[in-house]
Amino acid sequence: MTEVNTEVATGVRMRTESLSVHYGPAVGVRDVSIPIYDRSTTALIGPSGCGKTTFLRALNRLHDLTPEATVTGRALLDGEDIYAAGVDPVTVRRRVGMVFQKPTPFPTKSIFENVAAGLRLVGIRKRETLSAVVEQSLQGAALWNEVKDRLRTPASSLSGGQQQRLCIARALAVDPEILLMDEPTSSLDPKSAASIEELVKQLSESLTTIIVTHNMQQAERLAKYTAFFFVGDLVEFGETAQLFEDPREERTREYLTGVFG
Repeated sequence: MTEVNTEVATGVRMRTESLSVHYGPAVGVRDVSIPIYDRSTTALIGPSGCGKTTFLRALNRLHDLTPEATVTGRALLDGEDIYAAGVDPVTVRRRVGMVFQKPTPFPTKSIFENVAAGLRLVGIRKRETLSAVVEQSLQGAALWNEVKDRLRTPASSLSGGQQQRLCIARALAVDPEILLMDEPTSSLDPKSAASIEELVKQLSESLTTIIVTHNMQQAERLAKYTAFFFVGDLVEFGETAQLFEDPREERTREYLTGVFG
């Protein structure tokens, strides 16, 4: 009899169980337990400094790069704890990609080499393969038509919105299963932000995405599920429509109505 992965069977791609992050004695987030559903977008909302980004970075072990950070609890990807002994964090970050708040292209490298960088790190050298994946990734990031005739120009020649889409293409190139996005539109003009939002909608049809945002309207537009954080605690998690229209917790209601934030 074939064993069924109950997480996949229920549509849960990732799950945290009592996940906490400390920076020395300071608490970043404490005892967060939520499911992350497959092929959908989950928004993380809350005031500045409430733990959203801290939680996000725990989902692909970026805190391993911060000496004073300590992570406890579990983060399960397809039922496997990414913090278990022997799990390679580089492999985790390949499966769980990250796009940061400000565009982070390699400015002196060409558009092509920016997208190919992750592929080269995992040993892919064949020119035909690199070219095919670069094109596919740029198309996936809705950037191909804008840059296909200047792939050898530096990434610094792109606009801010294009640079952010380039970073998304770079993340997509290694074929992640989950894509983490930390306020990906906060440094962009409205037109560029709208293009990123449309891209997130398209990506969520085939990819699990988690987005940190301060923009309540953006969370409503993009996310099927929303988690509200406050002072390191997960206050409420649920379907976005329910959470915004009829929150269960008073602190959620107060935040959404502007009592604090």
